[in-house]
This record gives sequence, C-alpha cells and structure tokens, in this order.
Amino acid sequence: MERTVGNARILVTGGAGLIGSNLVEVLLAQNNEVVVLDNFMTGKRENLAPFADNPAFTLIEGDIRDMAICRKAVAGMDYVLHEAALGSVPRSIKDPMTSTEVNISGFVNMLFAAQEAKVKRFVYAASSSTYGDSKSLPKVEDKIGKPLSPYAITKYVDELFAENFSRTYGIETIGLRYFNVFGRRQDPYGAYAAVIPKFVMSLMKHESPLINGDGNYSRDFTYVDNVIQANQLALLADKPEAINTVYNVAFGERTTLNELFEYLRSNLAKLDPEIGKIEAQHGSNRQGDIPHSLACIDKARTLLGYEPLFDIKRGLEQATRWYFDNL
Repeated sequence: MERTVGNARILVTGGAGLIGSNLVEVLLAQNNEVVVLDNFMTGKRENLAPFADNPAFTLIEGDIRDMAICRKAVAGMDYVLHEAALGSVPRSIKDPMTSTEVNISGFVNMLFAAQEAKVKRFVYAASSSTYGDSKSLPKVEDKIGKPLSPYAITKYVDELFAENFSRTYGIETIGLRYFNVFGRRQDPYGAYAAVIPKFVMSLMKHESPLINGDGNYSRDFTYVDNVIQANQLALLADKPEAINTVYNVAFGERTTLNELFEYLRSNLAKLDPEIGKIEAQHGSNRQGDIPHSLACIDKARTLLGYEPLFDIKRGLEQATRWYFDNL
C-alpha cells in the first residue's frame, strides 16, 4: 500500500474486533496515536494485548450507548474509524432491540460527539446487507433494495444519519460497505460466529461443517487487509466528490459456499492430511440471508484509489495458517 496515514490521532471504536484490532496494529506501526473504545460485548481483550505497552495506545472501556463515554473518546482526535456494532443477521432477528440500540443510537452518539469535537473525518463501517432484496449483480452503490433483517435496517439508517449530519453540521463522513470480511483474529466461537472461522474450527476438530442450504449461495469474501487499505484511503481522500458518500469494499469476485468449503479443506489438509477426508453436511437456508452478493468496486477505485491485493484464495491461505497456528 502506497498511501498511508501517519502522525495523526485516531479513535477506533470496536477496536477489539476483527477489523478494529487489525486497524489498530497497522495505525500504530505508522506512528499514529490510537485510542480504542470497546465494551468487549463481542470484541476480545486478547486482540488488544499486543499493544498494551505501546505509549501511543490508549484503551477506553465503555459503551457507545453512553454519550459521556463517546465525548471522552473523541476528545482531541483527528479522525474516527467507527467499527463498533452488533453484527450478525441471526442475532438481530433474535434480539432486534439491542441491535437497534447499539447500531443506531450508538452510531448517532458517536457521530454527534465527533462533530462536537470537530474531528476532521468520520469513517464508518457500513454493510453489504443494505442491498437487501435487490437482485441486480454486481451491487452498485446507488441501487439498493429493501433490507431483509433488522441488522440490515440499522446499517442503512446509519448511512442516512451520516448523510444528514454531513449536510446539517458539516462533518465529513465516508461509509464503507463491507462485504463478508474475514481474516486473522476473527472469532470462531459463539452462536453468531462467521462462516469462515466456523468452517475452519469444524475441520480442525475433524468434524463436518454445516452448510446452510445447497451451498450455491455466493458471497464476495473480502480479506481484512483489503479493508485496512480502504479505511486508510477513506481518511486520505481529498476530492470533494469522494467525501460524504458510501463505497463498496470487497474484492469483486463471487465464491459459493461449496467452493469456500473446498478451498478451506484443501488449505487445511496441507497442514493436517486427515482433514482432506472430511465432507460437509447441508442444512436449511438461514432466515434473512440474501442468495448472492457481488460488489462493483469501480467507485472506490476511481475516487479513493482502492486496489484490493488479496483475492479469496490468497486471503484464505493466510487466514487458515493463522487459525492453525493460533487456535
């Protein structure tokens, strides 16, 4: 990556999660001061342990639903990278109230606190779930459908708030619609673990992973290093047309769940040959899931200079090696 952020004060909310902790690691290495705000509802303390002794790192343990904590966290910051959210479509269907409180009320708290503190820019995690029931492929930023889950609704509402705040208060915002992010530090445990770490853990235990449906649903799986690049470019964007808008962040290729299983089994079998004998099992389709997801990344390429370096195969090689070594 050629363009990087340095010598800035940056708040990363949700910094103990997959994306947040990887952003913290890279930003600290580039001589930034980094503050993390996290309540550890889903993030892991061990993800931040490597940075604890770095004098440029500060941890604030708190909840984005607490406005006083939000104001404390943004004080003196140049930028905010807002990654904090309650993810998972199934979680939001089971408990829409908490997802709404965190993802909307918490988001507005952070956005309002950031504009009060006059931060230079507020870059936030949006979601590909915003495309909802739109059947068009690839997904283009200005063509969305109706959301299919409470989670998807919350992420779309965040975009509306960001656009309104940009117009009303003048704060610069950029939303990054992530497509199925995966990589090192992604939590494989719990009822709402993402598909890649769940498959990996099953295979490493010599168990058959459960594929929802016939396995022909497809996703634009996006390695975390591509996401890190997009966040830095969003902070550095200097064209007026590049600011106060949203971007797809993906690789721009589609992989079915059956193909994903084959890639993971092949990678792990190189480390443990017994894994190569395991077959997947199939269950019912999951409520709220869209059949196919594929991003058009032309807008991010044109306005941000985004050029993702990790396709699904290269990303999975790195991710599976990390899981094998660390779990």
